[in-house]
Amino acid sequence: MFKNFKDIEAYILTSGIKKRVVLACAQDDLALEAVVKARKRGVISAVLIGDLDRIRKLLEGLNEPEEDYELIFCPDEGEAGRMAVSLVNEGMADIPMKGLMMTSSFMKAILDKEKGFLKPGRLLNQATVLEYTDENRMMIISDCAVNIAPTYEDKIKITQNCIELAHELGIEKPNIAFLSALEKVNPKIQSTVDADALTQYANAGGFKGAGEAFGPVALDIAVDAQCARHKGVHHPVCGHADILIVPDLASGNIFTKSLTFFAHLNSAGTLNGTTNAVIMTSRTDTPEDKYDSILTAVLKAM
Repeated sequence: MFKNFKDIEAYILTSGIKKRVVLACAQDDLALEAVVKARKRGVISAVLIGDLDRIRKLLEGLNEPEEDYELIFCPDEGEAGRMAVSLVNEGMADIPMKGLMMTSSFMKAILDKEKGFLKPGRLLNQATVLEYTDENRMMIISDCAVNIAPTYEDKIKITQNCIELAHELGIEKPNIAFLSALEKVNPKIQSTVDADALTQYANAGGFKGAGEAFGPVALDIAVDAQCARHKGVHHPVCGHADILIVPDLASGNIFTKSLTFFAHLNSAGTLNGTTNAVIMTSRTDTPEDKYDSILTAVLKAM
């Protein structure tokens, strides 16, 4: 089981496997800095698509020779996304990555019915992989960027995707917490209703490869066993949750960004439910977080 992103990096480098990342709209200083770091560390090789004048200027500022990359001119972000997907489909690259472009433009290429990467019968979801430094382990939070108001049925698919991601991180039987504001079902709070139904689904063996599941449950109880004991809540998931399923996009987005900007925890953004590893980070993610997202995608692609 990987305890942090350094463990993932060491595993990739030891394997000797180097994946080829294609960065769409590479005229993005933060994303390009992460790609340059990954290339220098020997994790990836890279293709850069976009405004070549701006890309060359950024490479020069990073003291990076452009000869170490394949550069492709493309002035349109929609076409850049489609081109990145095509290069992967043609076997000329392994992982598409979103640069300085709208998420909708990138997602349109990823979800294309003929050439995209959505698994049949699956739901695409975003998940944040987080270094939980207090316990020297990794956690998964979803969905923070794709599904706006997921239904109960959507959350089943999101959870299964996250279980598979946990397996890729070396967590054999991930414990799942279905988050809300309290531990009792309140018909006026839909997230408690969904969480209770999801827990029943889990207890009936609905999820493949899962450990224990608990919900509805508040965040403090899910991640801190002492808080759970103080509140009189006793469950194996309390203080040992590997996957946190949030009620909706707004709560997940605020939660993960608060961890980044206030707690300064390292994290990676992942896209799940796809046939191919994909790197889709927030435009304001730090270069370090973008690098960690590259590491996680390379791991998924191995």
